[in-house]
Amino acid sequence: MANVGAMNAVEISRPGGPDVLRPVVRARPVAGSGEVLIRVQAAGVNRPDVLQRMGAYAPPPGASDLPGLEVAGIVEAADEAGRWNVGARVCALVAGGGYAEWCVAPAGQCLPIPDGLTYAEAAGLPETYFTVWSNVFDRAGLAPGESLLVQGGTSGIGVAAIQLATALGNTVFATAGSDEKARACEALGARRGINYRTEDFAAVVKSETGGRGVDVILDMVAGDYLPREIACLADDGRLAIIALLGGAQGQVDLSAVLRRRLTITGSTLRPRSVEFKSAIAARLHSIVWPLIEAGRIRPMVHAVFPLARAAEAHALMESSTHIGKIVLAVGPEAQVCA
Repeated sequence: MANVGAMNAVEISRPGGPDVLRPVVRARPVAGSGEVLIRVQAAGVNRPDVLQRMGAYAPPPGASDLPGLEVAGIVEAADEAGRWNVGARVCALVAGGGYAEWCVAPAGQCLPIPDGLTYAEAAGLPETYFTVWSNVFDRAGLAPGESLLVQGGTSGIGVAAIQLATALGNTVFATAGSDEKARACEALGARRGINYRTEDFAAVVKSETGGRGVDVILDMVAGDYLPREIACLADDGRLAIIALLGGAQGQVDLSAVLRRRLTITGSTLRPRSVEFKSAIAARLHSIVWPLIEAGRIRPMVHAVFPLARAAEAHALMESSTHIGKIVLAVGPEAQVCA
């Protein structure tokens, strides 16, 4: 491009289907205090991007209007505290702006790319692992030896949750929409993958646990899943809701909550403070990153699309036929190992 201060990006031209995603030329962002400027090589695609495109999930105040919540790339302007030097290879959680050649990120929300991973693989780490850690381990308090049920086991979140909980010694069950996907969950470490189209996940979980149930459920469905989730939680069990694919309304037997000391919680990560997210990043770096570098956890990328074909990536996301992450290749080194 002739204008050195410009960059290619993909914006949401109006609320609607995947076709409203439009390649544009924008001014490069400028890093502020406590931020780094990243030359993006790859960007992850996530369900919140789809919701934002549809007009149902506005970016928080001050965030870029461009979609994209996670990137991997090269630091081009360091933060004044010196946490990241120019040339550092990082992946980062951002509140928006990932679908672009340049992106700014809070320094505390950046993590080094684990050795041996491509930029495309690294771009799929932040949103999923920040979300899983915050909800499964911090909010729901999954402890060593406890059991976890993951709804949507072959989504990006699901793949991360299965692998992480398994690596930390937990027993994992996972639901998926086909026998093939159920077996994929088992290949990732789940004791039992459950085809929710042909099996009652609550009945399977109760049978597999000798009637006890699971200690924690990571739920991205809600809606009419809630009664069955309550039924298959163990006493003192915790239900962590992170999305509402099945609807925002559901029935809960509150007498069961009281009798069995159940906890129902939930969260959205995007509007939380930089300090909150930076604390998660520190825990991921100390606990999870060594597992990735040791090969005990491996990112699973289903497909990589060029940035200009972001609409195709969104269509694939909405089809729910993928297993693992969908990623946009932004820079020329997207498939290069760091």
